Amino acid sequence: MRIDSRFVKKIRKEFPGAEIDPMGRNRAFLDNGAGTLVALRSAEREAFARIDWSANVGNLFPESIGAEETILEGRQAVSDLLGANGPETIVSGESATSLLFSLSYAMGRGFSGTENVVTTGYEHYTNINPWVELGTMGRIRELRFAEFDLETGLLDLDKLAALVDNRTKVVTVSAASNVLGTRTNLREAGKIARDAGAHFVVDAVHHIAHGVTDVKACRCDALVFSGYKLFSRHGSFMYMRPKLIEGLTPYKVFSSPKHGPEKWEWGTRDQAMFAATTGAIDYVSWIGYPSAKRPPKPGKQRRSRLLAAFKAIEDYEKRLSDLVLEGRGRLKGLLNIPGLTLYGPKDTGGKTGRDPTFSFKLQGWDDRKLSKLLWDKYAIAVGAEDYFSRVPALYKAETMLRATFVHYNTEREALAMLKALNEVAKRKR
Repeated sequence: MRIDSRFVKKIRKEFPGAEIDPMGRNRAFLDNGAGTLVALRSAEREAFARIDWSANVGNLFPESIGAEETILEGRQAVSDLLGANGPETIVSGESATSLLFSLSYAMGRGFSGTENVVTTGYEHYTNINPWVELGTMGRIRELRFAEFDLETGLLDLDKLAALVDNRTKVVTVSAASNVLGTRTNLREAGKIARDAGAHFVVDAVHHIAHGVTDVKACRCDALVFSGYKLFSRHGSFMYMRPKLIEGLTPYKVFSSPKHGPEKWEWGTRDQAMFAATTGAIDYVSWIGYPSAKRPPKPGKQRRSRLLAAFKAIEDYEKRLSDLVLEGRGRLKGLLNIPGLTLYGPKDTGGKTGRDPTFSFKLQGWDDRKLSKLLWDKYAIAVGAEDYFSRVPALYKAETMLRATFVHYNTEREALAMLKALNEVAKRKR
């Protein structure tokens, strides 16, 4: 399957907000790194579950049974998305932050205070503060950062490996930087962790919409992502190895379940969140087999369609990224616009590729003022903040502009952004 301009039109019909914002304005939505638009299938599944399966689980009447089945279906869908071994490996939570704090607290209970945790220099604070907290509590001695190359935005895994020693208990990395677009080689990072006898934890929040996520291939112990970064609603999920689910002791209410993913979950589960996520995952699987008349069967069929879908998505997003970086004709790309500084990988090649996330500054412009101009005059929606990342500070910046594309964005939108930036750059010079 190949995503071409004709298929993109079909894809955009799956997103009511793709063409026009809630105020009726045609615009290019390029703030997907902060949260993607919601797929119609996700919203419809959520609404159905919200109304029909509104009761709590554990009872005999239809609303309760339906809620229970919906939750199980959601766990299975997430398992298929991640290439996991079944619904019993999937924990739900209110956010990726809450899940990582829950995980770090549980791991920290078994630490003596002499250990360390190793991570990368381009992490979101969601994957920093849960480990910092262990230091505050006296459960680890230090959190070590493997810094990336400021010029290329790339991580040298030899530097990561050099920080790992016999006291390293956790190696935790982002699948992709939410500021730079840099992808981490998860297989190699995972091997570094395993060779040291450390747990391997992955923050896949930013990457989840852009490519295949395979917990078996990278052999991680835990991996988190959020629904609102995958064409769905807020709420998050964490894959955990079964031995970790059962072997660790999370903070929990005394009378709550003692085994399985339920052991890790706080309070009553929201069946509509699971339904919404199932809808979003089935939407993605549709891209891998658009002629299908029905949603895929759980398990191997859904997984195979998801793999095909993400292959097509990665190919399409690479073409978009090449356009954004290099431009077309007389229209200069981000690499060549006078006065514009691009942070992160300067191409889409390399062993791991890059996500279509582009952070930059334009000389002479305050980031927020330029973001406002791009919106007011050009109807281009891009962010201007620090993105809860330590990356801007490493470049001695408080904020950066960021444009993040996904597969429902079009070449026309990419060109519109470049045209606007080319015009603004000329005006300032």
